[in-house]
Amino acid sequence: MNYRYRLYGLSLAADEGLPGLEVSSAVGGEAEVRLELRAAPDWVQQARTLSSHQVHHLAAEPETHDPALVLTSYGAGQFFGLSYSDGTEFMTDADGRRLWGNWTEPWTKEDFATYLFGPVMGLVLRLKGVTPLHASAVCVAGHAVLFCGEAEAGKSTTAAALGLRGAAVLCEDIAALGLGENRYWVEPGYPRVCLWPDGVEKLMGRGDALPLLTPNWEKRYLPLDGVLARFQRERCPVGGVYMLAPRTAEDCAPRIEKMTPKQALLELVQNTYMNWLPDREQRAREFEALTQLVAQVPMRRIIAPSDAKRMDDSCRAILADAESLSLSPAAASQPIPY
Repeated sequence: MNYRYRLYGLSLAADEGLPGLEVSSAVGGEAEVRLELRAAPDWVQQARTLSSHQVHHLAAEPETHDPALVLTSYGAGQFFGLSYSDGTEFMTDADGRRLWGNWTEPWTKEDFATYLFGPVMGLVLRLKGVTPLHASAVCVAGHAVLFCGEAEAGKSTTAAALGLRGAAVLCEDIAALGLGENRYWVEPGYPRVCLWPDGVEKLMGRGDALPLLTPNWEKRYLPLDGVLARFQRERCPVGGVYMLAPRTAEDCAPRIEKMTPKQALLELVQNTYMNWLPDREQRAREFEALTQLVAQVPMRRIIAPSDAKRMDDSCRAILADAESLSLSPAAASQPIPY
């Protein structure tokens, strides 16, 4: 394993370099995740001989060219396989320590990496007992400010817009939430923000103004390399959570509203990543964790203008509100066993 990385707070060792990640010389000792690529190793071949059943099926989305996804359990939960209809496949053991993946032509390692950094690591985080929120986050005044919402609500676009205006981007699409020192933290993701061309156009004026994520897909990315925007490489305590409401053409937008803990909890539960995977006991622990989160940190709803020309207005409103939040969450009464 010649390549060492940190991803969502986990140390990851790989036998090949991975596009989009920064090699970390600070990662030592035994890796929490060991990734093997290409030919299936013995443990994967043995796992495939065990009895299996389908855990979840996600249909293809022709509009975004996303392939169908099938999650399979092998040997009563000893291993889990993720298979895509384009031929890309992954296997992991029950604790997310051993991970394998492969792809077929015409797909590339860049295509493979988009699955790895999203659903696959979402699964690994789940297996390790970490709550992954379907959210993007930036760092404001030393604290993580999260953006949650339904698909295409603008989580990544909002993070990128704030990144272009000086805020360090912590993660996009998946926010790995953990508890330490009696407060909640979000771990760094990877130094990119992935964007559809219409999002790039809103931010940059042209849909092709940023590099392609892969040679086979129209999605693009904002590099967090310090040129246009920068990456927050250290974890941040959660300072606030914003739920993204549908955009509006009303003159009163952008508008930020306070949310009650009850309102926020109901929406936050719906915005956990792979929320169909946990069993009843895991779901109960996660619900308790989220209950304490919404009790500790400010929860907001933001209604942004639909006019892309008013992106600056939205960013100014978010930054002003985030900086005014009480950024010292109350200590949790009891540590939560993740």
